[in-house]
Formats: sequence, structure tokens, C-alpha cells
Amino acid sequence: MNLDIYDAVVIGCGPGGSSAAAFLARAGKRVLVLEKEIFPRFHIGESLLPCNMAIFREMGVLPALQAAGFPRKFGARFELCNGTLGTRFAFRQGKYNREPEAIQVERAVFDHILLKHARTSGADIREGWSVSKFSTDADGVNVVACDLDGKTHNFRAAYLIDASGRGNFTGNQEGLRVTHPRHKKLAVFGHFTGVVRDAGEANSDIIIVRLPNKWFWLIPISAEKTSVGLVIDKDEFAQESGTPQEIFDRWVESSSAVKERMANAKRVNETRTTSDFSYYNRRLTGDRLLRVGDAAGFMDPIFSAGVFLAMWSGKLAAEVVEKSLAQGKPSRRLFAKYEKRVRKGLMFYWRMVENYYTTPFMELFLRPTERWNLFSAVVGVLAGEVEGSWALRWRMEFFFLLVKIQARWPFSPRINFRPIVIVTKNTPSCTPTG
Repeated sequence: MNLDIYDAVVIGCGPGGSSAAAFLARAGKRVLVLEKEIFPRFHIGESLLPCNMAIFREMGVLPALQAAGFPRKFGARFELCNGTLGTRFAFRQGKYNREPEAIQVERAVFDHILLKHARTSGADIREGWSVSKFSTDADGVNVVACDLDGKTHNFRAAYLIDASGRGNFTGNQEGLRVTHPRHKKLAVFGHFTGVVRDAGEANSDIIIVRLPNKWFWLIPISAEKTSVGLVIDKDEFAQESGTPQEIFDRWVESSSAVKERMANAKRVNETRTTSDFSYYNRRLTGDRLLRVGDAAGFMDPIFSAGVFLAMWSGKLAAEVVEKSLAQGKPSRRLFAKYEKRVRKGLMFYWRMVENYYTTPFMELFLRPTERWNLFSAVVGVLAGEVEGSWALRWRMEFFFLLVKIQARWPFSPRINFRPIVIVTKNTPSCTPTG
């Protein structure tokens, strides 16, 4: 049996896999990417962060993304479901973020551009190939995969990068996944035309609408098309009556902030659902193995960090592989540094998500102050400054302290999720559940 040998095998060609492959290929390394799907393929996670832009430039893919005509994203707006309170965070107003804007994307188009860029950079990308097994030894990695015809192939590489997304291939094989006990969510979503947007620069903002224990996203992904989704507890969704579309429509009706924007909306594709179970792997590295993006960990997508974390960790993984190849053997120091940096980034956004679902956090978050430059610190986080300066980090620690104080001794007015519509027992409202 012929055995193909590579410097690195990458499992998956989403944003994390394509970025890792592109960086390695552009460095002259022999890279194989095994992607189980055929691109373009549908995906959600359409809102990107400004810190993505530096990675795009470094990869050399920014001109192709600009040519695609994706909407430019200058900020994010967060609102209460009853429309009584809302705040816009403009990235250019932040003092601690390096980039003033991002883009909103249709993922089928965006991911395909990244795949094609990795291929033209020199990566060997095989679509429709499913990895079934991997193993490591002192000298390298063995990967077993099936092609489109079901024929089995063996590959040998010096290193393996797992970018398999929430499929979490290597983490599941090694039993490393730890699911967050309180964030077992489900998303119901679709694409629409006719969704009302704000005027001017804010026209392409992502809009997040907060209900007591769930939230909506509204993301402009083209001049006409908007992605709209509801993130809801899986158990609560299971107890609702009706189809996913009927459940989605009832919650739109219950939230005046969403209902007004959706008054003349027309659905352009089918209603979809996907589980949004937050989890992480107990280890992000192994022998000659690095996990990137959702294969390292996945969190509630409230802060749109998924694509950035995937590409950031993909870039870091490529650097570790490149340096280890130059040394002629795996570097424990480099692998340990990668583990520490990526885990720190994941846990930082987990902390933001944990706080987001509390009322005291929202009471301060929706009434930001620039005293002590706290507003700028929050803008920096929303921009993706996961490894921000000390000036940003201490301000965020102070902000979290203020949230704890607000919970016990409120110094900012309480927010109210007052009812909007109550018709039948199956019609939801914005009334707090406790």
C-alpha cells in the first residue's frame, strides 16, 4: 500500500483549517487537508470581528474577500427585547482595539473563498473525504480516511491539526469533551429579505436582542439578505408546541424589538436548527497534535468570536508546526505555549458569555460609561482583542467587579423585561422567569 507523507495533515477546511493550511503552504510546507463536505456548503456564524482583518491581510486573502462585496461591519448593537434600552458599540470609538471594522459574510461564500485561497497557496485539499482514525507515534502521525468512492487511504505526516469543528474528531476519539452544564442551547434560524436596518453607518451592524434567558441575532449578510436566529435552551425548545418555524415566529411576535424589524420580512430559505452546546476539550494538544477552533472548544456565539478564534488558533497552530519542523522534533515548550494561549482566549470569552446571561451584567453593559475608559475596554473585547494590553485587561477585571457589586448593591437602574404579548399558554412573553 502506498503511503503519502506530508509535513502536516489538517482535518477540516472551515476557517480554522483553511487558515492553518494556508499559512503552512505559504511557508513552503507540504500540507494535506481532508474535508468531509463539498464546498460551498451552508453554515452559520456570519458575523466576524475586526481582529479577523489582520489575519486576512497576513494570509493574503483580503483582496478576494473585498472583491466578494461583503457588508462592512462598523459596530454592534445590543437591545432589550421590549425595545426600552439599547446601546451601539462602534469599533472606531474604542481606544484598545487595533482594527476599526470587520465584515459580515454569507458563510457558504466566505468559507469557499478561504478554501480556494488555501488551495492556490499550495495546500492539497480533498473535499468529500472523511477521516475515520488517527494515531501518533514517536516519529509522526498516521491518518486513515475514505475518499468519495468509499476507498480507504493511509496518510503519514509529521503533525496533525484537528480543525473538525463541532464534530470534534480527535477530542471525541480520546474522550476529552466537557459540556457546559448550563449552556445547552439550540439555535433556530433562517435568511430573510425585508428586515428593517438602521440608517447610515449602522446599516450593517449586527443586532443582538436579549430576552431574559435567550436572544436573537440579526446579521446583514448582503444588501438584501439578513440572517435572523433565536438561541434558546434545548429543554425549553423541546417543551414548546409546533414546528421550529412556528416556535421561532412566536418568539419574534413576543419581542417588540425584533417584531418591528421583521414586520415585512420574507423568508428566503428553510428554517434550520442546530445544537449550540458549549463545550471544551480537557487538552488542546497531544503528541504531534493541535486542536483549533471549535475542535478546541465551542461557546454560545453571543459575541461572534467563533470565526476569529478559529482563524487565530489556526494561525498559531501553523506557527507551532513550522517551528517544530525547523527543529526536527516536537517542541514541548511551543505546544505548551499554544495550549496556554488558546485556552486563555477560550476561557475569556466563556467568562463574557457567563456574565452576559445575568441581569446585573446587562444593566451595566447596556449603559456603558467612558469613565476609566471602561467603554473602550468593552469595545476592545467586542472587536476580538483576546490578548489585549494590560490597559484593556485590568479595565475588564474592574468591569466584572462592578457587575458583582451591581448584583448585591445596585448603583445602576434595574432593567425590566416587561411583557409584550400574552395570548395563550403557548405564546411566550418577555417576563423574567426568575
